Amino acid sequence: MKQLLLDCFDEVPIVAAAKSEEELDRCLKSKSRVIFLLFGDICTVASMVEKVKAAEKIAIVHLDLIDGLAPKDVSVDFIAEQTKADGVISTKNSLIRYAHQKGLLTIQRYFLLDSRVLENMARNSSPADFFEVLPGVMPKIIRYLAETTGRPIIAGGMIRDKEDVMNALSAGAVAISSTNADVWFME
Repeated sequence: MKQLLLDCFDEVPIVAAAKSEEELDRCLKSKSRVIFLLFGDICTVASMVEKVKAAEKIAIVHLDLIDGLAPKDVSVDFIAEQTKADGVISTKNSLIRYAHQKGLLTIQRYFLLDSRVLENMARNSSPADFFEVLPGVMPKIIRYLAETTGRPIIAGGMIRDKEDVMNALSAGAVAISSTNADVWFME
């Protein structure tokens, strides 16, 4: 699955990230082959994943943002068994570790608040397939993480235009994620 995602990023390095039903509908019309679901609840997540899969796109669910899910292994079990999601995102190392064991694609999200976060990432023992870093508009830091973590980097947050996209990709990010629809439809 990791290689499939990398292949998708080679074709279209933009991940459309939806925070609402309306945004999800727009995401599905974009060229993005990967969709991050950043909203929903336990009653709607399976149907949202189904919409993404029906559009022949890869569905990645952000566990921390789904109402009704707790930061526990049972939440991973729920996503794995009750939806057709391809993978999950979380800031929580224990959830990433368990999801990885369950065979889901895993993306560990980091908020780059200070140099301690960078140091922890560089020596992290996370089994995550990918690291997502926010904000994604720091090429020098993205380059450092791409060189030191041994994980493909997805840059997200504050990506506003083509220059931001190109800077992140040039620095070593394999893709960018954005909730900005202008970025999803960028040529």
